[in-house]
Amino acid sequence: MESIIIHPIGIIHTPHNDVKNMPIQPIAADGITGRIELLPEYVPGLKDLEGFSHITLLYHFHKIEGYELEVVPFMDTKKHGVFSTKAPKRPNAIGISTVKLTGIEGNILYFEQADMLDCTPLIDIKPFYPRYDNRFDVKIGWLEKNKDLPLEKLRSDERFK
Repeated sequence: MESIIIHPIGIIHTPHNDVKNMPIQPIAADGITGRIELLPEYVPGLKDLEGFSHITLLYHFHKIEGYELEVVPFMDTKKHGVFSTKAPKRPNAIGISTVKLTGIEGNILYFEQADMLDCTPLIDIKPFYPRYDNRFDVKIGWLEKNKDLPLEKLRSDERFK
């Protein structure tokens, strides 16, 4: 299979310098702000983005070393296949977070609900559109038994360094 080369389009800045005690999802990071420093050549791609309240960020888990195909995720105590979790220690170390866009000034985007490490390489930005991005009548597999866990209180730890 052919290799894929992806170049960062910017850097995500957040107050998180260590994975320990970070929120495990954006929904659990209310009030935690971040900013994206987009590379200047990509600024024209921001046209009309200010009209969206939320954006989806794709980024590289730059501090992850290696991967595991079975992991104990933050919302359980037993192992699951990595593709049935949102664990960061994955074969391609790609993260995804939908965050609240609060402003754009030139090549800087401001957002809330930061759940990624400082200096995370940004791969892409997509607008969040509820009609396309939300799903109803879904099954959530092993998460069903943990669906009522208070995400706001769950924090990451050292297991995915």
